Parts: sequence; C-alpha cells; structure tokens
Amino acid sequence: VQLQASGGGLVQPGGSLRLSCAASGVKLDYYGVGWFRQAPGKQRGGVACISLSSGETFYARSVKGRATISGDKAKNTVYLEMMNLKPEDTATYYCASDPYPCTGNWYLGLDHWGKGTLVTVSS
Repeated sequence: VQLQASGGGLVQPGGSLRLSCAASGVKLDYYGVGWFRQAPGKQRGGVACISLSSGETFYARSVKGRATISGDKAKNTVYLEMMNLKPEDTATYYCASDPYPCTGNWYLGLDHWGKGTLVTVSS
C-alpha cells in the first residue's frame, strides 16, 4: 500500500483546512486509516482514525470537536478536516494504515506510512 498525504499549507489561527490521504496498491474498504502529526522537537501523536468498513472513528482529545475524519471508498481516499486551528496544531501530518479496522491502541501507530504534509498555523 502506498499513501500520499496532501493539503497542508499556511493557515491563519481560527482557520480550517482539509487534508487528503490517497491510497494506491490496495483498496481501503476494510482498512483502518489514521492521521498522525509531529511538531518540531516533539513526539509523533495520533490525531484520528477511521475504520473504512464500519465508519467508526476515533479522535485524540486535543482535536475532538475540531476535527472530522472521513473516507471515500470510491476515491480510495481518507480526509481530515480541521477547524478553529491553533498555533499548536502546527506540525507535519502523516497518514498511515493497517489492513484491519482501527483498534483502541490506534494512536500508538499503524503499519504503513506515507510521507507527511506540513501544516503551519500562524498569522
């Protein structure tokens, strides 16, 4: 499986954006796909995860209420929409996948990773 994250850029505080994670090589229909982020000098952390088969979603506390993860099976793509962005959301965002639904430990990391996309929240 190959994953390509896109959609990052410079966003003003309070703004919103949508990141895309396009997969190739496999169909994501039964996969779990997660978004993770890593800020400079900090450890990577989980943002959200979606089980494509059921639509079940998981969110980190830091983004709950501000983030929505969704999947489009026809496009084999998973999205992360974030609103009310804060400077502390600045990070490189990565998508990753497992060949099974998200588990309760999704935030620890998944098997297959794509290259990240940088999100900078600044005025």
